[in-house]
Amino acid sequence: MSVDIQLAPVIHFEPGVSTPKPSRSGNLAAGALRAGSLVAFVAILLVFSLTAPYFLSVGNIGNVLGQSAISGVLAIGLTIVLIAGGSNVVTGGIDLSLAANMGLSAAVYATAAQLGYGDATAVAAALLTGLLIGAVNAIAVVGAGIVPLLATLAVMNIVAGLELVLTQNTVIPASTPLLTALSSSGPLSIPALAYVLLVFTLIAAAIVQYTPAGLRLYAVGEFPDAARAAGLPVRRLVAGAFIASGLCGGFAGILSVSNLSGSTTGSGEMLLPVVVTALLGSVFSRRLVPTVIGTLLSTLFVGFLVNGFQLLNISSVLVSGVQGLLILLVVSATTLLRRQEA
Repeated sequence: MSVDIQLAPVIHFEPGVSTPKPSRSGNLAAGALRAGSLVAFVAILLVFSLTAPYFLSVGNIGNVLGQSAISGVLAIGLTIVLIAGGSNVVTGGIDLSLAANMGLSAAVYATAAQLGYGDATAVAAALLTGLLIGAVNAIAVVGAGIVPLLATLAVMNIVAGLELVLTQNTVIPASTPLLTALSSSGPLSIPALAYVLLVFTLIAAAIVQYTPAGLRLYAVGEFPDAARAAGLPVRRLVAGAFIASGLCGGFAGILSVSNLSGSTTGSGEMLLPVVVTALLGSVFSRRLVPTVIGTLLSTLFVGFLVNGFQLLNISSVLVSGVQGLLILLVVSATTLLRRQEA
């Protein structure tokens, strides 16, 4: 299920501008890391299927997809930023404001619904909120030249503060026909949110991984100097990635309201799972680069891990520890491999 990205049809490099090519040992190490990740995924499924009742039942798999929909949408937004900015989380692409974005967008949707506005207006307000937050990130990173890690951290705190002002640190209940539909079950008694995640992933993958615009994002993130030499609008593409990420935050806010029947005051807790999911997604690709399909696989990986712990009544504190360990392992492994290639 990996995607091998080809840049040649999109970019015409000038003579003398070379692009890095992975060494044979680097390819072997990357393949070993990817294979190890898949083996770990299968091993987790096997262990939990033997120890947790109904773990691999259709109903439980659907529940995992539904419960992972919000974090999956947010992780896809972060994946787009990682693709365009490079996967170095210190100097490359990162968006720490996504969870706060979701919280404020959810509050805006719930507030609009409570004021009597219809679904169309409430949806537009939530998506516009997400877009504006993404635009602020783009201006801070591309316009002001602030490192994404610091820029999105600052925006995260601003957005979290605005959410507190709007909600007064309380849950705003909401009930609309759209929320009812999203919180219901679809075919096979699988939650509607599960189908939303799958459809959203297919659309995002089609745009990011199979269109010229998406392939240009990969060029900008992996080979920025070559992309500039080829005449690509690097700054505009990076800004567009942050705006797309903001839109994902707005959409996730709508899903959050449907899942909780109102806004939430704990959106910050989503940040760690989202970062884990987006970074882990790169190990499911052939070249250790972020992909939308890889992010879906890592969403399922993290979702099944959390679900298995819940079925076995294992403390949620251990789940957070495992997620932190996954971040450390993935970042360390990919950094060492890229250093070896360099």
